[in-house]
Amino acid sequence: MNFIWSSIISLIFLLSCNESANQEQYDVVVLGAGTGAVAAAIQSARSGAETILVNPQPWLGGMLTSAGVSATDGNHKLHAGLWAEWRALLRSHYGGPDSLFTGWVSNTMFEPHIGEQYWRYLAKKEKRLTIYDSTRWGDIKKLDEWLIQLPSVDKQISGQILIDGTDLGDVAAQVGVGFDLGMDSHHTTGESMAPETANEIIQDFTYAAILKDYGPGQNKTIEKPLGYRKDLYDCSCQHNCDDPKMHPCDVMLNYGKLPNQKYMINWPFHGNDYYANMVNLNRQERDSVYQLAKEHTLGFVYYIQTELGFSHLGLADDEFPTTDQLALMPYHREGRRIHGMTQLNVNHISKPFDHNLYKTGIAVGDYPIDHHHGKHPESPDIEFPNVPSFSIPIGAIIPKSIDDFLIADKAMSVTNIVNGASRLQPVIIQVGQAAGLIAAMSVEQQKSPKQLNIREAQRALIEAQGYIMPYIDVSPEDAFFGAVQRIGATGILKGRPVPFKWANQTWFDPDSLLVVDELKANLIEYDAGFSDLELLGKHISQSQVQDIIQFGCKLFDLECQHDGIKIIPYNFPVTRAEFAIELDLGLNPFGLKDVDFEGTFME
Repeated sequence: MNFIWSSIISLIFLLSCNESANQEQYDVVVLGAGTGAVAAAIQSARSGAETILVNPQPWLGGMLTSAGVSATDGNHKLHAGLWAEWRALLRSHYGGPDSLFTGWVSNTMFEPHIGEQYWRYLAKKEKRLTIYDSTRWGDIKKLDEWLIQLPSVDKQISGQILIDGTDLGDVAAQVGVGFDLGMDSHHTTGESMAPETANEIIQDFTYAAILKDYGPGQNKTIEKPLGYRKDLYDCSCQHNCDDPKMHPCDVMLNYGKLPNQKYMINWPFHGNDYYANMVNLNRQERDSVYQLAKEHTLGFVYYIQTELGFSHLGLADDEFPTTDQLALMPYHREGRRIHGMTQLNVNHISKPFDHNLYKTGIAVGDYPIDHHHGKHPESPDIEFPNVPSFSIPIGAIIPKSIDDFLIADKAMSVTNIVNGASRLQPVIIQVGQAAGLIAAMSVEQQKSPKQLNIREAQRALIEAQGYIMPYIDVSPEDAFFGAVQRIGATGILKGRPVPFKWANQTWFDPDSLLVVDELKANLIEYDAGFSDLELLGKHISQSQVQDIIQFGCKLFDLECQHDGIKIIPYNFPVTRAEFAIELDLGLNPFGLKDVDFEGTFME
């Protein structure tokens, strides 16, 4: 009986849709105001798909712009794809890289409205991209394709692929994708530092403010906020504070110093972080929580102006188009995390080459695991491990339970621990770009994302100057970038992971000589047939490169047509970069063996 009623309801929905005169058909539909949403929409259109972005906010850019978190964290030297392209526009606008290094938290700091301006610029260049700003969606149905109602503009749109570009994974939840919320148990994830028992505690969120220096003698003190308590903000810096480790107050402000004498207020230590798990609340309930968070931020602004004596710093009147001059939306660090085709946990990140998920990478990050739990009194104390830079696997953005659906923002399939590193802005730009490219590829091939060839998707991302391996010393400007990325993803040449402060690393060492024993072991791991290959000496010579290629061609029954680039004498040792170039050209191991979502080679 339930099946009959479900069928009737679906039929009624379909008939009502067909009767509507306001229908628009697209290949790819992106829903959300997140940073990943605009990246996904731009890349989908670039890749040839007719794309629509339904954006609930008047601005593009999500946490980078609408949420006012205009100090980017991580990936300064891993400048992949759209992240690098958008950053280059900011650098040009402000006069070069050094002009963006205005605070001490980030190498790329900018005014939110300028960031939005350049996302808008990139989006407008795409003729296949339609954007509905300040528009919310209603019902979503999946029949032969996705059908989405837009009540405020009296339209219905459709698309083959649907992308969730929300901060909290709202679209995924709406269409029935399974998800996790809060802290995982270490019994489930195998992460030794995770708590014994799972809970629903998520990271604090922030309603950011941008202050502007109006000059000496100017008093821009706001009206005392409702319920203001100065003790909530004591010890945010060295004022009414006995903690010797706390920063001086001018240093606290310079944390988020932006160009043009502005200051981003997004401070975790007795500042304007706020705790509430509003993920499962409806829109009205969320708005009530957000209002409380806004009042908490205004209280911190008032404290800065009165207690700390910075009355000349006032809410910027030339940033956000809001009546309260606060950000357009909150900065959510964490929400739902979908059940994907695979889940990235901290063990995969800590020792990447002990596992296979790195072989399926579609984005990279280098930020440490950083959680904000200062405002929840019952949050377990977790000692987060040092990690190297890392790759996001393709299976993390593809749900298990729903076809023709992708994640483009923080709701990807990672553990709660990993979310502390994967949530950062440059990573999310890449995740969104990958989602857009995969969506367009799915449309072109008339396949679900689950059915796509992972190597084809990775190759396309590399061609778009995206990283799939997080090598700090090989950039898209290098002629051997593509070869190194591809060979690295096969495991034939592995990187050197190095946890390092706030910008973790993995080195490829392109100029180092290739060691015979290491290469032989990696070749056998790639295919056991290489165990019969004889390699002598300490370092691989040019002649041995040819032996390896010819052996591989016979092993895989290929016609050998590449005789090597012969850029060095025949018996001289080759560097790792030179070997990557020759093996990529001569044998193409990246294309020879496909991988599944776990990174296992498919026979």
